[in-house]
Amino acid sequence: MKLATLRTAGGSTTAALATGAESYLTLPALDVGALLAQPDWRLVVEKAAGAADQQIIAAADADLAPLLPHAGKVICCGLNYGDHIQEMGRDLPEYPTLFAKYADTLVGADDAVEVHGSGRVDWEAELAVVVGAELFRADEDQAREAIAGYTVANDVSMRDWQNRTLQWFQGKAWDATTPVGPVMLTADEAGQSFGVRGYVNGELVQEGNTSTLVFGPAQLLSYISKFTVLRPGDLVLTGTPGGVGMGMTPPRFLKDGDVLTTEIDGIGRLENQFRIHVPVPANA
Repeated sequence: MKLATLRTAGGSTTAALATGAESYLTLPALDVGALLAQPDWRLVVEKAAGAADQQIIAAADADLAPLLPHAGKVICCGLNYGDHIQEMGRDLPEYPTLFAKYADTLVGADDAVEVHGSGRVDWEAELAVVVGAELFRADEDQAREAIAGYTVANDVSMRDWQNRTLQWFQGKAWDATTPVGPVMLTADEAGQSFGVRGYVNGELVQEGNTSTLVFGPAQLLSYISKFTVLRPGDLVLTGTPGGVGMGMTPPRFLKDGDVLTTEIDGIGRLENQFRIHVPVPANA
């Protein structure tokens, strides 16, 4: 099944089930994360689907919110595809390279993205893993069982800020700049790997397959759980394939008005227009 979080007319959000017929069925939870926090969430979905008073929203009328607007933890893995590691001039890592974002960074699948103060805005198309059960010091089998599903994300990065220091955080955790959605594909319906693509104004700039990840989803969740507990509704971004703007010759970055599209086979696509506001230097 595919689950989404929709904005409602009153300004709040609600979890929803994609019906497969160009519509969404609203569910009795504030968002997908709140739904997953219920141990019997699958039964909740089943009951809602069979209810007589179903509320159906046409896909054309759906306002897609960030899938997990209140994620307790958003943890990202950098340098996890061999080709991307190569274009960054690095060696294959022994351990995952991790950094964190906040729920404040997340935006919806069709939302415009406003960037103030960075002139080197880069793209990173990624598969993201949604946690469905509490994990702490878990092995890989336990971690695999705890995956609720998968979604699409783009780890938009402000490279000028990221490269100010050796720590990446300040270039990665900008409010309202990380698109996530449009839906979560539940793990039971997912295949063994996913094709991941990124486009700028319709031009293909990234293409990869998660079968080439250095650290797969279960490995990442297990590793992370060794030092911090993961809970239902937490989000783990698995890294990006080659083709980021910073790795191009010469480097290329998003411009004001550009449309960034992120697509993963079997899950869906994000399409976000960027509005980039860069201050003019005083001596210009």
